[in-house]
Amino acid sequence: MTIIVRRPAPPLAGLVSALVYQAGEQPQASVQKILPDAEPSLWVNLNRDEFRSLSGPRPGRVPGAMLAGPRSRALVTEFEAGRAHIWVSFALGAAPAFFPGALAATADELVPLADLWGGCGGSLRDQLLTAAAPQDMLRVMEQALLSHLAGPDRADPAVCAAARALSSGQAVGQVADGLGLLPRTLRRRFTARIGLTPKRFARVQRLRRVTRALDGQARADWAAVAAGHGYSDQAHLIDEFQDLASITPAEYLRSRIDGPNHLRA
Repeated sequence: MTIIVRRPAPPLAGLVSALVYQAGEQPQASVQKILPDAEPSLWVNLNRDEFRSLSGPRPGRVPGAMLAGPRSRALVTEFEAGRAHIWVSFALGAAPAFFPGALAATADELVPLADLWGGCGGSLRDQLLTAAAPQDMLRVMEQALLSHLAGPDRADPAVCAAARALSSGQAVGQVADGLGLLPRTLRRRFTARIGLTPKRFARVQRLRRVTRALDGQARADWAAVAAGHGYSDQAHLIDEFQDLASITPAEYLRSRIDGPNHLRA
């Protein structure tokens, strides 16, 4: 398996967490369930010009360069043999710098990059494939991001602060009060910039905190897990797993592959 990570310099630093080349870890095709993820990401498939989704509002195929919007539910997708991707991880609240006005419409969707960036998005995969080496591919991707960086008003500081606070476990009302915003004002601004409502975002992030804490564990005291992560009781934790991931906590532990967020489907 080959993984190469590029941390961009300014002006992308602080907006893009990482650009990643990943190849060689998929000896045969597989279908996997990926847990909800409140943070959008940009993906390019270097093996074939498509991604295949088996769940969501519109299951099917999308071109091999696409934006995975913020996901409030688990995604079932196919990974082909010889999996090779380049993907971009954005900082919390920073994706609108590259996709202004589009995030709310991409929630729970896989969106062709051509729909968001026009011809440049449609040709990006071909540009990457003509690069001589993985490091060159990452430089091509970085240049594409630079060319689509929006103007000076690239981020809403209140929304970024709210996303960080919600990700750490603060309640929505507490976050709104701390920022001096009415709850409905926070909801409107947050949903426009993040693509999920503050409450849904907080639920997804809490589930991710749980799965990260369980990484590597074969067993769990679910009552203790629920108490430690702010659920009202074990039944509440089970309900959240089933609503967000369509799986029970015990099934989650049995199904994990390739880290805490990927499951056998």
